Amino acid sequence: MPSSDLVAEKMVVKMADHAIGDENTVLATLGLGSCIGIALYDKFSKVGGLVHIMLPENPGGKKTVKYADTGIPFLIEEMEAAGAKKRRLSAKIVGGAGMFKSESGDSVMKIGERNIEAVKEVLKNEGIKVIGSDVGKDYGRSMYFYPDDGRVEVKSFSRDLITI
Repeated sequence: MPSSDLVAEKMVVKMADHAIGDENTVLATLGLGSCIGIALYDKFSKVGGLVHIMLPENPGGKKTVKYADTGIPFLIEEMEAAGAKKRRLSAKIVGGAGMFKSESGDSVMKIGERNIEAVKEVLKNEGIKVIGSDVGKDYGRSMYFYPDDGRVEVKSFSRDLITI
């Protein structure tokens, strides 16, 4: 937590958006269903970044942070510009739920599952290790990322708070 004489600035990352923060910031994204929040962290520079992706692959449109394959590299570049080093980044991922069910109970379109696979693949290709996750299942989540120490709190309706 930030020292008692400092109040952390809370930055809310909306769907298909991103933010960069430092030890005086809390980065939050609310209402993750099939979308995924990716928190990247450089523990030495205390630079953190959060991106809220919606889909696995960019079909060539402008909004790069909406997609795993372009949003994660974009966030890395922004973090490096803020003083982070790519080789020191670690990741925590939240979301990717199977929110759209058919009558048989199967996940329709499997967007959450596809997002999880894409995010993990992009991070692997970027050489960034996933050190914590709360993904899948069938319920939404909100995540709060604290760049002062790298922790991520995950809140879900009718579920206990978890810290990853």
